[in-house]
This record gives sequence, C-alpha cells and structure tokens, in this order.
Amino acid sequence: MRLTSISARLLPTALFAGLAVAGCSSDKPNPTAPGYEGLGSGSAGDVSTTRMGGEDSGVIFGVGKGSKDQGGSAGSGIGVNAFLWRGALDTISFMPLASADPFGGVIITDWYTPPGTSGERFKATIYILSRDLRSDGVRVNIFRQVLQNGQWVDATVSETTVGDIENKVLARARRMREQMQASS
Repeated sequence: MRLTSISARLLPTALFAGLAVAGCSSDKPNPTAPGYEGLGSGSAGDVSTTRMGGEDSGVIFGVGKGSKDQGGSAGSGIGVNAFLWRGALDTISFMPLASADPFGGVIITDWYTPPGTSGERFKATIYILSRDLRSDGVRVNIFRQVLQNGQWVDATVSETTVGDIENKVLARARRMREQMQASS
C-alpha cells in the first residue's frame, strides 16, 4: 500500500494522538494525603457517600427516585436530591437564572432588583449537598449590593434571610415529596 502525501502527513499526527490518549491512563493509584476520607469513606455525615445514592434520591427530569415499575431507569439520576433541586428552583424562580448544574447541585442566579427598589440588588447561589432530603442538604448564599455614588457596593445580608430561604427550599421539597407519595 502506497501512502499519499496527505496520509503521510496525518500518520504522525494520528500516532501522536493515540500515544497521548494512551498516556492518560495509569496503573498507579491516585496519591492522596494520609487521613483523607473521600468517596466511599462511609463516615457518618460524609457528603460524598450520600451523593452516591439514598432513599430520597431522584432522577434528572422528574421528581423522586424512579424504579423500573414507575418508568424510571435504575442507575439514571442526578448527583443531588431531586426534591431539593426542584424546591430550590421553585423558591428562587422570581430571580433570573444564570447557571444551573443538576449533576453538581449548584444553582446561580443573576442580579435581581426587587420591584420598587432601584438602589439595591441581590444574587443567590444555592448548593444541594445531598441525595437525601435532609435539612443539612441545602446551603444558600445571598449576595447584596447597594448603589452608592453610581457604584455598586457590597452590603451585608441578614443571617435570618439566608435561613428563611433555606427553610423555604426545604418546605417546598417536603411538600413535593408528600404529594408524590400521596399519588403513588
């Protein structure tokens, strides 16, 4: 077989790409610091182990954990609790959404100015930390800025505001779970 000029130029590139991909794998274990308790450590309260599955874990486009009887697929799902995820989205639905990652469990809103208030704006970041519907499975960060001399300046947010939003997310998630259980 005779190589054409194009295939002769592509052969070294293809070989290099193949070697580069082969070099990505390794038989060596990933080095970790002594005492590191990562995935699978099984310690109580370990967020990483609760992300691997739980009683209240859910599927990506539905609410609740699907089974084959309910049309769900075993093994499909998101890394976070679907009720918490949906509850968080419902709770902050009045704010413009900037980013939502259902696999990582992060929801980020864009700046929101409440009606009737021109010199103040808010932004939220919500972290869903568990595949179980638990009170410590959601964390909310609220950012507030006020307009001073034509510049947006960071301002403090009351801890009760953050707590109130977390409680609303949890209440909405519980309500959705109860509705789903009642309909089953």
